[in-house]
Amino acid sequence: MGIHDEDVARVREATDIVAVIGEYVQLKRVGRRWQGLCPFHAEKTPSFSVNAEMGVYHCFGCKASGDAITFLREVEHADFVEAVERLAGRAGIVLRYTAPGEGADRQKRGKLTDALEQAVEWYHQRLLTAADAGPARGYLRHRGYDGDVVRQYKMGWAPDDWDALAADLGVGTDKGMAAQVFSDAGLGFRNKGGRIQDSFRARLLFPIFDPSGKPVGFGGRVLPGGDGPKYKNSVDNAVYRKSRVLYGLNWAKQDIVNAGEVIVCEGYTDVIGFAQAGIARAVATCGTALTEDHVRVLRRFAPRIVLAFDADSAGQTAAERFSQWEHAFELEVAVADLPPGADPGDLAQSDPERLAAAVSDAVDFMDFRINRVLGEADLSTVKGQVRAGERAARLVAEHPNPEIRDKYLVEVADRCSVNADHLRKVAAEALRRGPRRAPRPAAEGAPHPADTVHESSGDRGGYSEFESDEVNGSPPPNNVERQVLWLAANEPDGVWPEIGPELFHHPLYRGVFEALLEYPDMDTLLAEADPRVTELMRELVVDEDEELRTSRHRQDVVMAILLYEEAQRELAYLERQARTGSADEELLRRVARLKTAMDQLRESEWEPEQARALLELLRPSP
Repeated sequence: MGIHDEDVARVREATDIVAVIGEYVQLKRVGRRWQGLCPFHAEKTPSFSVNAEMGVYHCFGCKASGDAITFLREVEHADFVEAVERLAGRAGIVLRYTAPGEGADRQKRGKLTDALEQAVEWYHQRLLTAADAGPARGYLRHRGYDGDVVRQYKMGWAPDDWDALAADLGVGTDKGMAAQVFSDAGLGFRNKGGRIQDSFRARLLFPIFDPSGKPVGFGGRVLPGGDGPKYKNSVDNAVYRKSRVLYGLNWAKQDIVNAGEVIVCEGYTDVIGFAQAGIARAVATCGTALTEDHVRVLRRFAPRIVLAFDADSAGQTAAERFSQWEHAFELEVAVADLPPGADPGDLAQSDPERLAAAVSDAVDFMDFRINRVLGEADLSTVKGQVRAGERAARLVAEHPNPEIRDKYLVEVADRCSVNADHLRKVAAEALRRGPRRAPRPAAEGAPHPADTVHESSGDRGGYSEFESDEVNGSPPPNNVERQVLWLAANEPDGVWPEIGPELFHHPLYRGVFEALLEYPDMDTLLAEADPRVTELMRELVVDEDEELRTSRHRQDVVMAILLYEEAQRELAYLERQARTGSADEELLRRVARLKTAMDQLRESEWEPEQARALLELLRPSP
């Protein structure tokens, strides 16, 4: 589902980004930019900058950046289509969708949401006022939930009737809800006799909302002594996907962002219990195991996940996935230190301080797994020590970071009194038998252009990826290559025509310069280029360097230094060749000419003519 690119572009063009962000952030004009306190992280000194002309923002503190659509998505946790639709509404733009029927599909989803909103209110009022809901109210009081809690979470009661909801909503009648909408929303179905029947009967209902607060389904709990399974959830439909939905995220999202941490539990009452204990950053899966889609959603809000459910079970069924997710999504996964067999919802009532300590004392997931293995082992014998160490080493082998693996192996060796080198061999063998590569987050989509090797003459230390931290580190924030990119983005006339992508040593900087040459305008680049390119580009266009903008001399000096640095790399390459004994007379003459030209450039104080003379020596011979 999507919106025509032309309409998205119209929305971007028509949107006053300063006005949009100004509704959330107090902005002050500073020169040609607007500045304020970043809404995405706590700070006392403004590092959040907005370029009204380009329609982009960037925070120099937390590195958040984007356009008005990105900002609305991040601050309201809306999806792309929703954010565009809201901005289009502000601008009075009628949107077209990318495939026949998509507009109708959006309308259908809207009808389902309206139907669910009616059902949430109907069930809620039934719980509050109906006589048949008395046992449900009694159960809630027994669990420690008063009327305020019931109202906050919009709890409801589904009576023990076949079609009480359908009848009151007039489903299938001229003035009521369409039967197909009722069914598609997961509220009911047509039974074998052709009669519309409610999906939930004799159950306490917990409405489930998406992050923006729109209802998408229900979780129904049978009362103690009732018939049927303990829990029954809405069936998957157009607005409800149990593999993606997380109960409580709509209420907890701000606390999650503030804490940089989310607690994941099993049940609805666990989420409520955490909130009652003053820990309002818990969510729950809806009758399913934690999935990669859940993790992808949570990563938008926080970089740390604390598991507060049966971690032994999680360790048995999803251990490898957690290790992979930690790497793929740059997450930290920990396990709450809950008492054995404890239910967070009950612990919140009996000992809320212990529940808080369980979260604050959460242990790293790998530590938890190692502790479980060693705790179950007999470490009183040599054989038991070796077996336990080897088993733990195979677990450690699943971790994708070699440095972290080795630290864990040393720790295990110490605890088991086993030689660390032996455990390294065990871990290496486990890796050889079954290499586990962490999956790339699906949001990244197809392989990035930067995942191919950039060609260069000889071995001059080129890199195959933008993110080459293991080889060359992150790109320096203020080096000459970045200054050239700033000019190319803000004052392109200051960039010499002789400057090409091959002069950029760091692959990310090279990728940005290539994008500036490839795309016809900045809007298209920001919309279509590699995400790592657009992130840096947004930073460049909101940064300000008045001297570089206005001083032609300084611009020329920057160009000259860029060429000088390339000459240094070329000289180092040629000298390495000479040291190998493969130097011929021509190579030695080239080294001499290059050194002379570099000296002349320095002595001339970076004169453009001397820099261009050096460039002629850097160009390969025809």
